Amino acid sequence: QVQLVESGGGLVQPGGSLRLSCANSGTSFSIRTMGWYRQPPGKQRELVAALSRDGRANYADSVKGRFTISGDNAKNTVYLQMNSLKPEDTAVYYCRYEARFSGMEYWGKGTLVTVSS
Repeated sequence: QVQLVESGGGLVQPGGSLRLSCANSGTSFSIRTMGWYRQPPGKQRELVAALSRDGRANYADSVKGRFTISGDNAKNTVYLQMNSLKPEDTAVYYCRYEARFSGMEYWGKGTLVTVSS
């Protein structure tokens, strides 16, 4: 059974940094894509960053140059380093893994990031 658990969220002042982590506490599996999504209050969930198996990363325009995604496929872990945070980055952040062979997707339960002075 796959169980993704995010950590690292919290309250931070504008301009500050946070590092989110996502780990699979269940059975490890081969991953095609690892990604981070977020859902701001009252808005739809959106892609923040994704990391493919071959190491290619892509980012939402709103976070380019400020956020960095990294991960370890074998360890089923993914990270999101967030710098120069802005109030509009406030959201619940979710990790998502797509299985390499089945294509199934798995989601964590989310971690809240609040950027406020």
